[in-house]
Amino acid sequence: MTPAEIEKAVEAGMPQAIEDLTKLVSIPSVAFPGHPEAPVHEAAAAVAELLRSAGLPHVELIPVEGSFPAVYATAPAPPGAPTVLLYAHYDVQPSGDLALWRTPPFEPTLIGGAMYGRGAADDKGGLIAHIAALRVFQGRFPVGLKVIVEGQEEYAGERLEALVESDPELVRADAMVIGDVGNPKVGDPALTTMLRGMAAFTVEVRSLGDAVHSGSFGGAAPDALSALMRMLTAMHDDNGDVRVPGLGRGTFPGESSSEKEFRATAGVLDGVSLVGSGSIADRVWASYAITVTGLDVPSVSGAINAVQAVARARVTIRIPPSGDSATALKDVTAFLEEVAPWGVQVSFADIVTGSGFRADEGGPARAAIEKAMEQAFGRAPREVGQGGSIPLVAKLATLHPQAEILLYGVEDEDASIHAPNERVVLDELRRIITAEALFLATYTHL
Repeated sequence: MTPAEIEKAVEAGMPQAIEDLTKLVSIPSVAFPGHPEAPVHEAAAAVAELLRSAGLPHVELIPVEGSFPAVYATAPAPPGAPTVLLYAHYDVQPSGDLALWRTPPFEPTLIGGAMYGRGAADDKGGLIAHIAALRVFQGRFPVGLKVIVEGQEEYAGERLEALVESDPELVRADAMVIGDVGNPKVGDPALTTMLRGMAAFTVEVRSLGDAVHSGSFGGAAPDALSALMRMLTAMHDDNGDVRVPGLGRGTFPGESSSEKEFRATAGVLDGVSLVGSGSIADRVWASYAITVTGLDVPSVSGAINAVQAVARARVTIRIPPSGDSATALKDVTAFLEEVAPWGVQVSFADIVTGSGFRADEGGPARAAIEKAMEQAFGRAPREVGQGGSIPLVAKLATLHPQAEILLYGVEDEDASIHAPNERVVLDELRRIITAEALFLATYTHL
């Protein structure tokens, strides 16, 4: 197919792509503990049917131990053609506070050329980009294909890592497309060449056998919550830089957004300063970051006059590709034990880790996707990093170091992924579908 024919086919297929995305976003496939499991399995079945409808001859659900099934599909390579692996995930983040959504999170709504709903961008939009690009070829694919769609990336992605490690042939390919990232801005094409790794844990502090009356005992009884707060705030200096020994700052060699742009995207309030040192890219792509993502303490509405006996926090560490997640985890937990006041008892649980990733310079697949993105967007893509983690990427790079790994997708910094009012811009979805179809068509000839 010529580039013009591909663009025409993508345009003709957009109504179907939007319909498919609407159906998927309507399924509340939240794979977190405590949420219904039936919708997650419903989403897996829907994804399998979409892959069949795109012309893939072999589609199956593969059980993942302790998790939800991966949807896996293949098509054989024409003689002499390379094989491409396409990755996405069908689970989504919880909706959070419904009062903050302008539209119901699982009732996809079209407003101003964008679809709003949980997962519209992350990552059901990325999944539909794969499906729509494959439909362009009507079952006559120019390359061999392997598609793996994960069912619990947002909560426990390391479980899929174990699956592919046990059977590396499942994912062996010449090029691997990770459709779970995006561009800095709509219409600003980018290839992600750096991902931070991550580690997360729950820290528990105990100081008393039971909570005691704050009037009778406050002032002498050690408060577990106060101890925990002192420990957590000790991890950063007054400028907001991480002060845990061993977790130094890094630099990103490419282009960075301005502080003004970052403030607008992050929604930083007037008069509130940013934290940390270096460029924005240095801070969010190339350096360590520590975030307290949750606290187990009495709520304000349920507070009683008591000195707390126990308090817990969930802590996430983002780790640059040059760092090691196990080492960073050890450094942070040792630091918290060291700064714990009053001899309180400190323990750690629910530990997860994932490695970062830095792309190689690239070969024929990189050249093909750069040309395809330039055709689809009207400008050449630039290199960017991502502060978030995709647990599978580093494992794929380790298992198949000869493969070129390409990261791009339908998201952008204003897409509100993991937040209320998530959305995907439909023109951006179309451009990514076009770029992927062009890539699949031209990569076979290199």
